[in-house]
Amino acid sequence: MSSAILHIVATPIGNMEDITLRALKVLASVDLIAAEDTRHTRALLSHHGIDTALMALHEHNEEKAAQTILARLQEGQNVALVSDAGTPLLSDPGYRLVKLAAANAITVVAIPGPSAITAALSISGLATDRFAFEGFVPQKPAARLTWLKALCEEPRSLVLFESSHRIEASLLDMMTAFGEDRPAVICREMTKQFETVLRGTLAELHRAVSTDPNQRKGEFVVIVAGAERDQSADLIRAIQLGRALQPYLTTSQAARVAARIHPVSRREVYDQLQQDATEPDS
Repeated sequence: MSSAILHIVATPIGNMEDITLRALKVLASVDLIAAEDTRHTRALLSHHGIDTALMALHEHNEEKAAQTILARLQEGQNVALVSDAGTPLLSDPGYRLVKLAAANAITVVAIPGPSAITAALSISGLATDRFAFEGFVPQKPAARLTWLKALCEEPRSLVLFESSHRIEASLLDMMTAFGEDRPAVICREMTKQFETVLRGTLAELHRAVSTDPNQRKGEFVVIVAGAERDQSADLIRAIQLGRALQPYLTTSQAARVAARIHPVSRREVYDQLQQDATEPDS
């Protein structure tokens, strides 16, 4: 077994100072850095006085590059994998390399740090206890609308990536799929000079973006609030489940199980089941 390590290193999403001391130490000490865009990474390394050798690993060459890197690791060389910005593998290449390294008993270590996903969530003001990262919104209009409609009932906050070329059209489709009044947040050019954060309904955000050309420039993280649960429908389902369970459980137990599966008040379910028991058969 090789003693070499494949380091998965998070790098800044904009501001070059947003990098950990550990990441800098690793990038300076490894034998090779695999980078999505070597020119982009070289600028970051130069800024911090690091001259480690680079090789390209991107979506078009990952399968071949992964084999080359594996051979270096098996020879005992340490390698760091970075993407252009943020944490590698999150909508960036690297999955094949990590899978190949793990399959060949190479130690893979995360060097955590910046992530556009968590950075946007932390300042959004929307619920962050549960969220779903869905990556880049589809480019083609028909596919995009179908994709968004499939997410319209998702109760978790949705984290989406979008580009300057399609942000206005995507917001319009989000209004169609989620409704104009769904709360959302747009984080643009995070940690960079012209960072902006817009909060409001989808209709308000679309209006702000469509009327200000500056708000259509850069890179975007869009967070859409999750769908609100229909409590009345949940209660009906819970009562129906409680009734189905009554032949096998006590009324209290049936109410407790039903209320846990459909997040509603146990007392409301129990009271209805008790009322059923006192009502005469028709």
